[in-house]
Amino acid sequence: MNPADAFIDARDFLLRHRTDYDTAYRDFRWPVLDRFNWALDYFDPMARGNDAPALAIVDESGTETRYSFAQMSERSARVANHLKRLGVARGDRILLMLPNRVELWDTMLGAMKLGAVVLPATTQLASADLRDRIAHGRVQHVIVDGNELQKFDDVAVPSLCIAVGGERAGWLPFGAAYEASPDFVAEAETNAADPYLLYFTSGTTSKPKLVSHTHQSYPVGHLSTMYWIGLQPGDVHWNISSPGWAKHAWSCFFAPWNALACVFIYNFSRFDAARTLEILVRHEVTTLCAPPTVWRMLVQEPLKSYAVKLREIVGAGEPLNPEVVERVQAAWGVPIRDGYGQTETTAQIANSPGQRLVPGSMGRPLPGYRVTLLDPDGHPADEGEIALPVDEPPLGLMTGYADNPAATATAMRDGHYRTSDVAARTPDGYFTYIGRADDVFKSSDYRLSPFELESVLIEHEAIAEAAVVPSPDALRLCVPKAFVTLRHGFTIGPELARSVFAFSRERLAPYKRIRRIEFAELPKTISGKIRRVDLRRQEAARAEGAARGEFEFWEEDFPELRQSAKAD
Repeated sequence: MNPADAFIDARDFLLRHRTDYDTAYRDFRWPVLDRFNWALDYFDPMARGNDAPALAIVDESGTETRYSFAQMSERSARVANHLKRLGVARGDRILLMLPNRVELWDTMLGAMKLGAVVLPATTQLASADLRDRIAHGRVQHVIVDGNELQKFDDVAVPSLCIAVGGERAGWLPFGAAYEASPDFVAEAETNAADPYLLYFTSGTTSKPKLVSHTHQSYPVGHLSTMYWIGLQPGDVHWNISSPGWAKHAWSCFFAPWNALACVFIYNFSRFDAARTLEILVRHEVTTLCAPPTVWRMLVQEPLKSYAVKLREIVGAGEPLNPEVVERVQAAWGVPIRDGYGQTETTAQIANSPGQRLVPGSMGRPLPGYRVTLLDPDGHPADEGEIALPVDEPPLGLMTGYADNPAATATAMRDGHYRTSDVAARTPDGYFTYIGRADDVFKSSDYRLSPFELESVLIEHEAIAEAAVVPSPDALRLCVPKAFVTLRHGFTIGPELARSVFAFSRERLAPYKRIRRIEFAELPKTISGKIRRVDLRRQEAARAEGAARGEFEFWEEDFPELRQSAKAD
């Protein structure tokens, strides 16, 4: 029996029940795999003689390059043979630092065939980041884009260094890989539980940890992500995401190719909303995954004038204000469906195709995932930390944090994997995201969610981004303070601060409203996520009576607001 048969049966079950959530969730079972290599056992047989498009890459000039499944199978076999010839062995760790170019997909597949372990890295990393990650990840080989080689000048690089599209002393050219044999034969079988991917977390609350995934946890685990997106064979799927982060593997690699869909890439130097809409129409993209930041820029354009072919739209990662959802639905008749997951998992919770959407909710648990909420004492609750029982863990769950047993034990304690994210569940099973466990705070004995408050603030016409943290207060212990960045065309000053305070009062209960505002650049991780932990520490360190920031305003500065307010 082909090891892929059980995987394909599970995949086909989800495709058949794409819009029948109740049946899919009740009857889906993860395939039981012993030995399994997704690239050799699934991709190659599927790709044999298959001229359907697997990857389409468009550059800013409009030039499009397409690769069929058959071509990707052959190209990756050549890469596997080339790496093997250079001495890369099963279990060796490869740092892969490439932008969206075909060599990235060739290497991901080729390394999998070879049994090597890949550590994807964003091209945004600086030399200091690379030194830390190479040491922490015990990297043995690096494959790097030619435009990034200067970052390695002061980095103790491993012995095997390969440059893609560039030349440098001591670096081997990647192009030689395509001269290798197109016939690859593995020296040994791959166990499904063997390591394949090591992803660094984004580091929003602590130093990045190294998440370990196997030959089944991401390749097979992303059947849940395929189901969330609603992918079907022949789809043209565009996921607006940067390489080096787990979301890229989610929706630019495993989920679409599990569904026999084409991965679509548009490489832009700077995001342009109008150009993005033109690309959607011209290339007849059928399914789209984009972060809420992108959606907020797209709705500034006349959406109705773009005759898109989109059937499914999804978003995840940050607050998505209802106005954006409504405007997209009104223009195209397609809802933006939210979803939730982590680097440590595949998609866990989502609004799947054809289901009733609850405003503000991220949906229900996806097939293959049992989700519970735990209160601070570890008891099941209707509001609490999102947790996954590990007595029968979902296949998409990591094996742990590589070389960090203490962090793994903390995350997997008391029979559950703890996500450190807090949510609330309604009686009919829908989950609403509240925030990171470390971000939720109390003010006047009320429990406040920064995520909820930020979702309101970003609806203000002037606010591009917002981060809410507790600010020490003698009366209430702490009050909500918002750090905000502005959209182009708006000016910092008392009038704008008054407008934001008034906006907050109109849309939030008295105990939730924003009491302090500071206009500032927000600290972020390399992946672009806001580091609220830095802002919390900054506020907590403020001495009583300390001077305010240069662009900081308090609600008390505007007595006219207080006179018109309801009881605090």
